[in-house]
Amino acid sequence: MSKKETTAAATAAPPAKKPSLVVIGNGMAGMRTVEELLKLAPELYDITVFGAEPHGNYNRILLSPLLAGDKSMDDIMLNPREWYAENGITLHAGDPVTGIDRQRRIVRSRAGVELRYDRLLLATGSKPFIIPVPGHQLPGVIAFRDIQDVETMLAAARNHRHAVVIGGGLLGLEAANGLMRQGMDVTVVHVMDSLMERQLDKSAAVLLKKALEQKGLRFLLNAQTAEILGDRQATAVRAVRFKDGSEIPADLVVMTAGVRPNIELARQAGLHCDRAVVVDDTLQTYDPRIYAVGECVQHRMATFGLVAPIWDQARVCGAHLAGAGHRRYVQQATATKLKVTGVDLYSAGDFIGSEGSEDLVLRDPRRGIYKRLVISGPHIVGAVLYGDVKDGPWYFEMIQNKTDISALRSQLLFGQALCAQAA
Repeated sequence: MSKKETTAAATAAPPAKKPSLVVIGNGMAGMRTVEELLKLAPELYDITVFGAEPHGNYNRILLSPLLAGDKSMDDIMLNPREWYAENGITLHAGDPVTGIDRQRRIVRSRAGVELRYDRLLLATGSKPFIIPVPGHQLPGVIAFRDIQDVETMLAAARNHRHAVVIGGGLLGLEAANGLMRQGMDVTVVHVMDSLMERQLDKSAAVLLKKALEQKGLRFLLNAQTAEILGDRQATAVRAVRFKDGSEIPADLVVMTAGVRPNIELARQAGLHCDRAVVVDDTLQTYDPRIYAVGECVQHRMATFGLVAPIWDQARVCGAHLAGAGHRRYVQQATATKLKVTGVDLYSAGDFIGSEGSEDLVLRDPRRGIYKRLVISGPHIVGAVLYGDVKDGPWYFEMIQNKTDISALRSQLLFGQALCAQAA
């Protein structure tokens, strides 16, 4: 072959085909991982995203203010469809993946799309736990998980009066507040004897309940739902019945009794699952071509529902997908802030305490302030703040950094400003 022919052949050669990255799940965890990948290696992959919902990526945390009327749909969108096009990402919205063939490295979608992958990212999230009592499938019994749920609630608020929220955790209280803001009479039903028992001690939970009752919410604690009753045609819900035989009227029942990692797809594909999809410190599954992030993940026996650890996972996983494989995911203490208008509440770390730990407590009932710090040796390990939460991030930083607080101990409850003056 002459030099001229060689040059022509080289010029005509097609560009090298990029490896294919397929992302199953168009939610916050998956798209944050893609964003981290694009920062490091924007041209590395042909990226295709499959999502169950017919939207771009939105901020699920802001569904509560969307329900309450404080935010619009535009306000909660993180990545509109234009973002996918600008980054060369193919989006199959409203078309979830229904099968993974790991041997042939192919995913299949509900609409029949088949696509081969070189790397696969599972970000299938979690699904609401619907308590399987009689009547749970009636129209008007819903979860609080996505935009469609919010639209159902808003429609119910326009036409009906009585709402029952089953579950007195963070999500249930946010749903109840939103429905009340939309004009409904709302009763929160909780099987435990105090609200938000995973984030609050009982003293803070009592203050929270009192504040929310003053806003107009009603609570039934230690209440076990036995049945959801429908009308004669079973076309709508009409009441909730409890194990003691009592009933309350309900035109809408919202289940917020927890979530379960969404792992059916992974399990069917033969990936190693326990309570969730098991990953290592790089967010890699037992199949080295498949990574997983978010609420569908189990790392060192833990599962995840808060944003902070999921953002950390996205950074680590994005780096490994980009080939910058030096990062490791390390679990950190987490913090919770309640998003109910007019209620200031902050919880971080291990607020239960253990043998040998001590509590530092400040109560000011007149001002509605309660603070409890859990101390183990020279460190803060947990904090619960109600009414005055401005020092929450400072306490949280000390929990994460295992700061020695010995010299500050007597001033700790009075906050960062006073401790800085005393130092």
